[in-house]
Amino acid sequence: MNNVGISTKSNSPNLSKTNKKSIWLRIWQHRLYYLFMLPGIIWFIIFSYIPMYGLTVAFKDFNFIGGITGSPWAGLKYFKEFFNFYQSWEIIRNTLTISVMKLVIGFPMPIILALLLNEIRIMKFKKTVQTISYLPHFISWVVVVTILQRMLTPYGGPINEILASLGFDKIQFLGNLNYFYQVVILSDIWKTVGFGAIIYLAAISGVDQQLYEAAKMDGANRFRQMWHITVPSIRPVMVIMFLLACGNIMTVGYEQLLLLNTPATASIGTVLDVYVIESGLEQGRLSYATAVGLFQGIIGVILIVVANSISKKVNETSLW
Repeated sequence: MNNVGISTKSNSPNLSKTNKKSIWLRIWQHRLYYLFMLPGIIWFIIFSYIPMYGLTVAFKDFNFIGGITGSPWAGLKYFKEFFNFYQSWEIIRNTLTISVMKLVIGFPMPIILALLLNEIRIMKFKKTVQTISYLPHFISWVVVVTILQRMLTPYGGPINEILASLGFDKIQFLGNLNYFYQVVILSDIWKTVGFGAIIYLAAISGVDQQLYEAAKMDGANRFRQMWHITVPSIRPVMVIMFLLACGNIMTVGYEQLLLLNTPATASIGTVLDVYVIESGLEQGRLSYATAVGLFQGIIGVILIVVANSISKKVNETSLW
């Protein structure tokens, strides 16, 4: 027994060396793939991981003279200040309301568009519709809001002119509490639905065509093929995208809300993203703004971990 034990210990360094050699050999064999990954890894290190050091500003009384390292520690001072702010819970409520509405209404739209595009058999028409649908993704929110202002204005805007021609009163859509959420959600869907559908179209293209042929032989029409083959086949992708959306539930996009929100809609349109920008850049309260932004990030991490755990138990699909 002792001899066996001694021989095993003597061989273990050789085994570890062999494993290390095989790992480096595999890396060398796939060096081109790692080379392609390198720019992305460098980008994340520079723009995502190194800036994390700046989160310490949330726990300091930051000043430009001392910088991050030379500023005195403040502990949880700015977190307490935010939660003691009389509008803090209203801002959180507005953020959650808009995020949940975007998630519930906007999340299924790229899926529906991808399913409809997949059913089009005329390729020229399909490509034209797909191109038109994802072009808004590349348009700045400044341009989108400018278009909305021209389209929805009661002073010569085409939408109100159509309403007037039908005998209805003209409506002030922008700056109106009754229509604020509708404008925010619909404009967001219009801008993002086409680009989001690309992911689902890529997933649909990977579905085994023999499944559709077998379904045709069984007498399934195109709707049943879509419902019983296409949708279940892309369900893992749908779950992954939903989990990522849950992680962004505290982030609604500051550009859109910053441009669409007005003093008349401030009670429902002031969200955390806009509040962080106003506090940090306009008021110069960098430590306070960083604390609020860090709060957003922590809640997002908690939500995505919880959603991932639930998804793992329910349908065995998860991010990790």
